[in-house]
Amino acid sequence: MNAIDNTDRSGSVGRTGVLVVGGGLVGASLAIALDAAGIATTLVEASAPRADAQPSYDERNLALARASVNGLQAIGVWPHAAAAATPIRQIRVSRAGEFGSARLEAARHGVDALGWTLPARELGAALLRRLDDCTRLTRFAPATLESMAPHDGGWRVQVRTADGARTLDTALLVGADGTESFVRARLGIEAERHDYRQTLFVCTVTPERGHAHRAYERFADDGPVALLPLGEGRCGLVLTVPAEEAAAVAALDDAGFVALAQRRFGWKLGRLGRPGKRYPYAIQRVAAQRLTGPRAVLVGNAAQTVHPIGAQGFNLGLRDALTLAELVAGAADPGDAALLERYAARRTEDREGTMTMSHGLVRLACLEQPLLAPLRSLALLACDRLPPLQRALAQRGMGFRGEPPRAVLERLP
Repeated sequence: MNAIDNTDRSGSVGRTGVLVVGGGLVGASLAIALDAAGIATTLVEASAPRADAQPSYDERNLALARASVNGLQAIGVWPHAAAAATPIRQIRVSRAGEFGSARLEAARHGVDALGWTLPARELGAALLRRLDDCTRLTRFAPATLESMAPHDGGWRVQVRTADGARTLDTALLVGADGTESFVRARLGIEAERHDYRQTLFVCTVTPERGHAHRAYERFADDGPVALLPLGEGRCGLVLTVPAEEAAAVAALDDAGFVALAQRRFGWKLGRLGRPGKRYPYAIQRVAAQRLTGPRAVLVGNAAQTVHPIGAQGFNLGLRDALTLAELVAGAADPGDAALLERYAARRTEDREGTMTMSHGLVRLACLEQPLLAPLRSLALLACDRLPPLQRALAQRGMGFRGEPPRAVLERLP
């Protein structure tokens, strides 16, 4: 818990303007943004405040969109993470066995990078360092939300901490507590689910040839495979396999796993070698049927968990957090119904567009259907050759979709 505690100690019930449940990548970002805006905020996180204890601060290598890096810079997180980040200057998209491909190049769109690659654990450590500088934030970690009930124009919650139970009243309750959100369930918000029957494995590899700051996404019938540029000539590998093959892939030795990755990715960077420890993740799509309840809102994976194709999950969640912080910063009442309606309206185009894109890509690009092959190849060629499609694809890939939060917009001289 931060040294500064802004809850009311005069009685048995504390008060806070906004209570954020979940201190993962999105929840921590939101708490920092609210603190920077001068909003009295409480963050409740189930894990201890250490990068090695937080499940979302794991071994994935995040592809951060340009808009996300702008946003992290605006809230003071990026200076703590920039040294560990690797710029993505080009993205190449293709499908195994088909002739079409598409390239997005930063220079072609007048920017120095389309995004940056950063290990999730490094971003988590940067968030923790920035959280330590917050002055209007109370942190309970490790702690769990035990109950929540409407009370006096807001919510009264029970939080279980290492020091015992705490009762807090809040004007706005934010569920940033992940795919299986406790807050979403207690609000009675249903979620649509789709099991892709896929498992992705992440690890690092070292290619024979330098990555030249290129990211690769390659589709196949078994699912997508991606290579992301990292420092010291390494690459982050994301390999998707059918769920029924996951146990067998997990049991492979390093040589067998690299041979599978090589077969799936190809030889664009020469031989792959020196694999790091691999981690499996089951893939599903979970979409809340609505984003808000009375004086409550969902952000990040609690609102939507998307297929990792295109690396949009955290990027989308961060735009949730920064949009909410922007609206709350200018409001007398952070839980006002009209404010939450504006939040939901602001997030609709970005959210639905991103979810449709990720779901559609995995259904179409990874579908075993030979008759679609020429159409897929022509579509990729069109994205590569037609400037209007290039611009639209680049803008969406860099995270500029719909009405983005002001914090992510470019600050040009």
